[in-house]
Amino acid sequence: MDLKGKRVFVGLSGGVDSAVSAALLQQAGARVTGVFIKGWYPPGMPCTWAADRRDAMRVAARLRIPFHTLDASAEYKQYVIDYLLAEYAAGRTPNPDVMCNKEVKFGAFYRYAMTSGADAIATGHYIKGEKDQRYFLWAVPKAVLEKTLFPVGMMDKSHVRALARKYRIPVAEKKDSQGVCFLGAVSVKEFLEQELGTANPALLHTIGQRVGDEYVVAKDVVRGLLTLSSNRVAPTQRIPFTQANWFMDPERAVSAQCRYRSARISGRIHGGVFIAEQVQAETSAPGQSIVFYDKSDALVGGGIIAG
Repeated sequence: MDLKGKRVFVGLSGGVDSAVSAALLQQAGARVTGVFIKGWYPPGMPCTWAADRRDAMRVAARLRIPFHTLDASAEYKQYVIDYLLAEYAAGRTPNPDVMCNKEVKFGAFYRYAMTSGADAIATGHYIKGEKDQRYFLWAVPKAVLEKTLFPVGMMDKSHVRALARKYRIPVAEKKDSQGVCFLGAVSVKEFLEQELGTANPALLHTIGQRVGDEYVVAKDVVRGLLTLSSNRVAPTQRIPFTQANWFMDPERAVSAQCRYRSARISGRIHGGVFIAEQVQAETSAPGQSIVFYDKSDALVGGGIIAG
């Protein structure tokens, strides 16, 4: 896309990746607008959103671009928080970052940008290399991704940091956030304990989660019981999935990824089942995402592991 004169709304999180994305778009001649997306935050728990918004404003001021704040707290509460709690209560393993991308960053933010006259949106996601975040993008509608730019997507973090210093970005040395999307410094464990209490351990753990030297292999939410084993899960070769979203013909898939950072599994899709070439010693839990790639490493699509 020729960016000269194009209106691009950038999701400014207050971090370095989105800030450099905005700077690169500006350098390419785009008419950039920065947007801070305000989510829902747990009452009574520490949250960095005000500080993050201030950092995003500082970036916009440095680049001399318009700055907006989008209140997406309703979407975040419904599609991320309520979903997270419901999945834990049902004994499944949720992926809140996938839902955050689908419903908030590429949902509410995308709709806001388009109705405000934007030609495209942009984020600071990485789509290649060590920080590849495509695993979390599988549920985003194809039409939305086609109007999304990833200016730092093919870079490594050290290069992004170097560009931030070059452009004198105020957050050039800011540390990366480690929490769940929008929860900031609050861990999932802390959040669940506040929302669900600590009396029922089955509500606070997921299948495959490590507990001491063992793994959770089964749970009874009603009775509050966990079953632990030295092996994470039973071996399997077939992984059923539902709620698929495709960017290309699923027959092109030759590998799958069942957890972020996990190794790819070679295999093929047959109907709503991914059949691995070899029996897998570990299987992801129902509720987790399974993401598919073709032989050129392009993102084919993904779904939710059933069971």
